[in-house]
Amino acid sequence: MKPISRFKCYSIILPAISVPLSLLGISLKRPRFYFVAATEWRTGPSTSSINYLDIVNDFTTWCHQRDLPKAMKALDSMQKHRLWADSVTYAELIKCCISHGAIRQGKRVHQHVFSNGYEPKTFLINTLLNMYVKFNLLDEAQFLFDQMLDRNVVSWTTMIAAYSNSELNYKALEMLIMMLRDGVRPNMYTYSSVLRACEGFSNLKQLHCCIIKVGLEFDVFVRSALIDIYSRWGDLQAALYVFNEMVTSDLVVWNSIIGGFAQNSDGDEAMNLFIRMKRSGFWADQSTLTSVLRACTSLALLELGRQVHVHVIKFNRDLVLNNALLDMYCKCGSLKDANYTFTLMAVKDVISWSTMIIGFAQNGYSRKALDLFEAMKSSGTKPNYITILGVLFACSHAGWVKDGQYYFESMKMLFGIDPGREHYGCMVDLLGRAGKLEEAVKLIQQMKCEPDAVTWRTLLGACRVHRNMDLAEYAAKKVLSLDRNDAGTYILLSNIYANTQRWEDVENLRRLMRDVGIKKEPGCSWIEINKQVHAFILGDKSHPQVNAIYGELNQIIWRLKEEGYVPDTNFVLQDLEGEQMENSLAYHSEKLAIVFGMMSLPKGKTVRIRKNLRICGDCHVFAKLLAKMENRSIVIRDPIRYHHFQDGACSCGDYW
Repeated sequence: MKPISRFKCYSIILPAISVPLSLLGISLKRPRFYFVAATEWRTGPSTSSINYLDIVNDFTTWCHQRDLPKAMKALDSMQKHRLWADSVTYAELIKCCISHGAIRQGKRVHQHVFSNGYEPKTFLINTLLNMYVKFNLLDEAQFLFDQMLDRNVVSWTTMIAAYSNSELNYKALEMLIMMLRDGVRPNMYTYSSVLRACEGFSNLKQLHCCIIKVGLEFDVFVRSALIDIYSRWGDLQAALYVFNEMVTSDLVVWNSIIGGFAQNSDGDEAMNLFIRMKRSGFWADQSTLTSVLRACTSLALLELGRQVHVHVIKFNRDLVLNNALLDMYCKCGSLKDANYTFTLMAVKDVISWSTMIIGFAQNGYSRKALDLFEAMKSSGTKPNYITILGVLFACSHAGWVKDGQYYFESMKMLFGIDPGREHYGCMVDLLGRAGKLEEAVKLIQQMKCEPDAVTWRTLLGACRVHRNMDLAEYAAKKVLSLDRNDAGTYILLSNIYANTQRWEDVENLRRLMRDVGIKKEPGCSWIEINKQVHAFILGDKSHPQVNAIYGELNQIIWRLKEEGYVPDTNFVLQDLEGEQMENSLAYHSEKLAIVFGMMSLPKGKTVRIRKNLRICGDCHVFAKLLAKMENRSIVIRDPIRYHHFQDGACSCGDYW
């Protein structure tokens, strides 16, 4: 038998064996492993030989250049010849699959790195885990995780973050417990991820204690996550305590605390924190300005919002910041600025369109709202739940019953959106305002979801307008059965009794409120003058210029009476007589704020008022006549909508 040469012997074995170049004494700047074919070890050239180095080298090049089609073609050749590259190269290919959304190709890479007995490193398996998480294939990620023999902190954190981001909170918390039992110590990323999965203060307090125990409470990511979660659960004092525990030297933490207060509608404290941040030497970024704009929105402070806009101009604005700016102008009642901002936006998403549609609707421009809705559909942007809500709101506040019914009945068929409580509430409001109270009740009874207190309260408000006592009492009982401490319902029912001169029922209801411990929220209006906010309540005499304000108000009322103004005593909610009734109307908070604004602002400057309660009919007439007499624009924002008074008319068309 002819003996086999040493080189030919290698030619039989080596194709199945990988040989790193580092073992051959060759070093490379970029980490690559080349798998050398046995044919190159033979003596003499061979025309039929395959250059395995070129195959691996080409594959590595295409992976690092993120050329997915060529890399996958090279991968097929690698698989055919049973060759493998290094973990870094595969990681680059997996990242390329993620960026291209290439699920099928990603699974193909997964199959390759586990084929023919090849054992990928933990680093590479973690990259595959991350790929499945990014593709939202949590079952595949969990299956791969379960097969791992060596799980490190990155493996566990990837899965915990995945379940937390998908709002599978119980799974995220369960994974943390298993991680601890497995002897793997969580790091700052683990805790910052699992904190988002807390569903109550019990879990949150336990996690906070664990964080303190391992000494991670001062880590930037963990502090930020703690502030975020306490803010989300409404415990702003705990969030502020975490923030104040040490001097903050990171903008992320500042953004978390400012955002927490802004999202909880505590605009005052958010602005105070922003001022503290600036004084500490930090420069605001896009995230900071987004939160500050939300604070301005909750306070309805237009001038302050315009000052923030000056800072926004310095940035290359992203879509989120543009939408926050748009929302601020809409909520502050400056439709001119809002429309200008919307027109300049190069990129608009469904939030941009919906914000502008709702802005037009709330400010009394229902026709513009529906025209913009048609433009949105023409642009190819698909409406969402909130968009349709804005459209129905526009129809409701314009009294367009047929239009509202069309959009409501076709929203599922045209846009695939199931009506929710808010949509039903808009329809109940639309029918109720139009006097179709029986149809409104019928619609409530047909709701697919259980009507809540807001739905019944909407019907109660319609009963007040049309003075339907029997249905009002029925709706009020429904509200109180769901929320016995709802002060608004007691007040609405009391107003209905007062409007029908049922003073004994008013007194009985007020006595019941006192017994239950429910207090009527006093009417309050505020106005921004020279960067200061001035607040007024009914009959307020605490303002430094109170005598001048009352004197000016009395003169204005006398002049308006000469123009035909007659105080509407139907809005007096006490059993008073004659002049007493008129006096109780004269000093409503919005009247005091309007007069102070006219005294303090230059002639021609718009007077902008924010009010915590719905504007009464008498103040509505007062504002219309005063705007005409003084040739002045007056804007009043109440909890429901905006009223733009000019030339003796209101943008609501006296329909609110």
